[in-house]
Amino acid sequence: MLAMAVVYTASAQITHASQGRLDENATMALKKASDRFGQNVSFNVTLTTLDSQHKKTGSYTAEVRYNKGKYRLVMPDQELVCDGTTVWQWNKQANEVTVSTLGDDDIDLMNPGRLLANYDRDFKAKYIRTDDDGTAVIDLQPRSARSYHKIRLLVDEETGLLKRMEVHRFDSSRELYDISNFKRTANAASQFTFDPARHPDVEIIDMR
Repeated sequence: MLAMAVVYTASAQITHASQGRLDENATMALKKASDRFGQNVSFNVTLTTLDSQHKKTGSYTAEVRYNKGKYRLVMPDQELVCDGTTVWQWNKQANEVTVSTLGDDDIDLMNPGRLLANYDRDFKAKYIRTDDDGTAVIDLQPRSARSYHKIRLLVDEETGLLKRMEVHRFDSSRELYDISNFKRTANAASQFTFDPARHPDVEIIDMR
């Protein structure tokens, strides 16, 4: 399920981690990308999963509303809601909501502002290249143990738009997150919480 993938928490303990100074070229591109998520936005994200042979194993598309660490992901059969601290995963088919606390290890494209704002604390950034279409390719290597060895970001150098995030895992499998239909929008505070009173028949499973 997409919701399971986007709130993936590291389960494997890897012993080595990246250290070093920040890459100035990467810093410039990531700062511009971070600024794009400084206020209310919405976008579509398509998650494509690849196995260790880089064969496609699944693809899902969702609508995301985002504002300063808060987000709401909407799919036909489920929704993922976060107020910046608490995460509600609403499985509509099972008619249940799982409540959990957003952890520091949660890396997901539903919260791109959080990833971009904290990259210098959590990752070593390395500028790889700029493609012919003006897309900057930047690798983020974790400074502490994670279940993946890098996150690759593709950023439009002119607009600062984060176009793609690739999570590269140690078994050579990958998760590709592609952004489309990015725009400014008005998001009410109620977009980023789950109100049980409006869904009295939903079972609440509190994991906090």
